[in-house]
Amino acid sequence: MNQMNQILTANVASNLYWLGRYLERVEATLLEIDSVYDCIIDVNFDAGKKLYSNIGIELEYTSALTFMREAIVGDHSGNMKTLLDFARENAIISRSYIELEAFGSIIQLHDLFVQAAAGERVIDFMFMDEALSLISEVWGEITRRESRNVDDYFLMLGKYVEKVDFHLRLGKNKEYAIRFMDEIDRIVSILAPDATFVPHNAKEPSQVILDSINNKITKIIME
Repeated sequence: MNQMNQILTANVASNLYWLGRYLERVEATLLEIDSVYDCIIDVNFDAGKKLYSNIGIELEYTSALTFMREAIVGDHSGNMKTLLDFARENAIISRSYIELEAFGSIIQLHDLFVQAAAGERVIDFMFMDEALSLISEVWGEITRRESRNVDDYFLMLGKYVEKVDFHLRLGKNKEYAIRFMDEIDRIVSILAPDATFVPHNAKEPSQVILDSINNKITKIIME
């Protein structure tokens, strides 16, 4: 793949894309956990169960604090340490295309969750703030570049696709998710100027929208 005087293999492009998705998924989930934590205490004790049922996970907890730990490093498919294992692998494979400082923040973020999973770090608001700060540093390093490279676009593509996917899976306002489709299509038009795509609207089923996105990504990465 040769765009903007930069060559990426399909493997590197795919790893950058999934790195962006995993980082966004962890960030978005932490923000949801933060919001639901307060709800568990003050409004609805089962709010955490409802949140995770939307993504197909049965979460059990005995308090707001145990909810936070179970949500972040519990034995389920949304375990964030596992997600960051994948993100770390993606980052290592595509290391030469990632800013040094951003790569360091990803490794530091992974180490933070390894410590949490091993019980070496207390999972509380200080932990969450540190994790969110590291993710912000990664995105900050990417957006501070004076000019965009192809690798930046694949990372950002992963970020926006995950925003749409995560938002739709949680059953939130579909029109809000559609807004990110515009950004996805903008990036797609940069990476594949000759590509054509059909616009979507909030009346369409969520799965139709997600299938359309995934087809675009597959086409761009493989070609």
